[in-house]
Amino acid sequence: MAVNDTKLADAENPVAAMKCGSADDVDLAGRANWLRAAVLGANDGLVSTASLMLGVSAVKHDVRAMVVSGFAGLLAGACSMAIGEYVSVCSQRDVELAQLERDGRRGGDEERDLPSPVQAAAASALAFSVGALLPLLAAGFIVGYRMRVAVVVAVATMALAAFGCVGAVLGRAPVARSCARVMVGGLAAMGVTFGLMRLFRASGI
Repeated sequence: MAVNDTKLADAENPVAAMKCGSADDVDLAGRANWLRAAVLGANDGLVSTASLMLGVSAVKHDVRAMVVSGFAGLLAGACSMAIGEYVSVCSQRDVELAQLERDGRRGGDEERDLPSPVQAAAASALAFSVGALLPLLAAGFIVGYRMRVAVVVAVATMALAAFGCVGAVLGRAPVARSCARVMVGGLAAMGVTFGLMRLFRASGI
């Protein structure tokens, strides 16, 4: 009877039941969310930078132009990610602080546990930069145009597969389907960018 009463109490008050869970479970869930966000940020950095580099290379075969465009994309993307994440977390923090103020719990442990906008911005920029560095390092030391493009695509494909695998494990999704989805999406973005920019070269613009 006592067991049934406990189950009934947990069903009627799921929030309390969650709070009774171990702190390790909460920490692991929080870490998984951070890692998943980092993987997504790195994936964005990889796809956008590789696409930009391939798009520029479709018009101009010079290695310097390709690398400089990639580095500019890394800087611009990292700054954009950091600013966007900072603004987003600040807005979320303001809402949660207002709720704590209404509940009369301002200044307690709940406020100290709120996410830091600066940390979120730094993590987002770092993750994007790590992903963007992969195609940059792949192309920086190859002179031949065709080989350089092939290496960038190959490195991007392998990295996309790795990111898809890690994201699937963290999100408890099917690994094969997640990897395929990430790879197809990334390769499609690079292919579309390269193909459209190729039209500029063909038209002589």
